[in-house]
Amino acid sequence: MFAGHFGLAAAVKAKDTNTPVWALMLGTQLLDVIFVPLFVTGKETIIAVGGDGYGGGLIHANYTHSLAGAVVISLLALWLGWRIWSKRSGIVIGLVVFSHWLLDLIVHRPDLPILPGNAGHLPLLGFGLWQHSAISAALEAAMIAGGFLLYFRSAVARSKSSGIGAASTMKWAYRSSAAMGLLLLGSLLTDTLLGG
Repeated sequence: MFAGHFGLAAAVKAKDTNTPVWALMLGTQLLDVIFVPLFVTGKETIIAVGGDGYGGGLIHANYTHSLAGAVVISLLALWLGWRIWSKRSGIVIGLVVFSHWLLDLIVHRPDLPILPGNAGHLPLLGFGLWQHSAISAALEAAMIAGGFLLYFRSAVARSKSSGIGAASTMKWAYRSSAAMGLLLLGSLLTDTLLGG
């Protein structure tokens, strides 16, 4: 779901011109960014369960991807965004960070704990869409296509409404949209070829 998270960030950027796109992109991946050092140190793991592509592993991200952990990380991101940019940007970033957990809930096998460390041994969550790789890939492709189209339309509309140096701002709109499109396409290829 790597690309799907980025597709959501592109869609959010289309509606929120004040929050930097890099902050939205990082926000959609923040749970995974924090997961990496915990994975490297063995605190969180991935166990191969067979199959190539989507969902080939059972992820034990008992801290970063627990429901409570995701809420705490989202609230910290909200606070930081509020302090750096504005209240609105903070709320947007907090919601974008939490969207990662919601999207993972849809695609993951039941491997998402409610409490950090799976305290209380409550049932693990996950609807398992990754087990249907064609549907997962189609959903992800739709998310990046939708995110790209919203981003492109927004960039062109902002350029047209600026009125100053319209030709140069239109070039910026096309170039930034092309860069976004390449990023989204590259992330989709990474997901489908390397097992998202």
